[in-house]
Amino acid sequence: MKIKELRESTVEELSARRRELKQEALNLRIQQSAGGGQLENPARLTHIRKEIARIETIITERTRAAAAKKAA
Repeated sequence: MKIKELRESTVEELSARRRELKQEALNLRIQQSAGGGQLENPARLTHIRKEIARIETIITERTRAAAAKKAA
C-alpha cells in the first residue's frame, strides 16, 4: 500500500492490516526455515517489515495527536 492510502485509513483498518502483515511475515519465516532457506520472493519479507513500520508510525502519530488534543 502507498503511504497516502495508509494515511487515509482509520486506526482500526490500520490495526487489521498490521495483523495481516505480521501473520504473513510469520508464515514466510516458517516457510524459509522449513524449506531449506529458499523463498520464492525473499524481498517480500523486507517489504512487509517496512509496511508494518509505516503503519505503526501512523498509529503512533494519531495516538499522540489525540492525546495532545485532549490535554489542550
